[in-house]
Amino acid sequence: MLRYQNIKTKAYRILDLTSLTVDEFEQLVPPFEIAFVRHMREWTMEGKPRTGRRYSQYSSCPLPTPEDRLLFILSYLKVAALQVAHGAMFEMSQSNANKWIHVLLVVLHQTLLDLGDVPARHLLALRQRLAELEGAVSEADAAQRTATPFFTMAPNGRSLAPKTVLSKARVIAARKGAIR
Repeated sequence: MLRYQNIKTKAYRILDLTSLTVDEFEQLVPPFEIAFVRHMREWTMEGKPRTGRRYSQYSSCPLPTPEDRLLFILSYLKVAALQVAHGAMFEMSQSNANKWIHVLLVVLHQTLLDLGDVPARHLLALRQRLAELEGAVSEADAAQRTATPFFTMAPNGRSLAPKTVLSKARVIAARKGAIR
């Protein structure tokens, strides 16, 4: 079973699973836990608004500590394992892993927003963040950073890939001609 307590002394293992050093990982735990508690105060594990009783961690929780929850979601994002395989690493079913992934992705995104570290989605936002950073660092660091190319995720919008045009008649003929 993969638990943070079992691997925290192996810095290379934390780096391999999360791309963070042990210090970076441990700095991220408190804001992540704050975002988790805030999220669970308002939402259930199934993604429904919490109306009845408040969240309390049950004794057989598969991710009992904040470190385990952060390790779970960061290793899932880095390794991109099948949910069934990722669940097996943490001794939980695929359906339970799916619930935790959906909850913790939202929590991680909120944590990064709270810290101001969420990745830029548009080139304009990236330019603005870089301009803010340049004002806070020395000129030598700024010169080095401007020589390094920065990349961002492509903006949401229409894909430039060519579209496959299918006529309705061809689709119906293909469906009828399929082996049953």
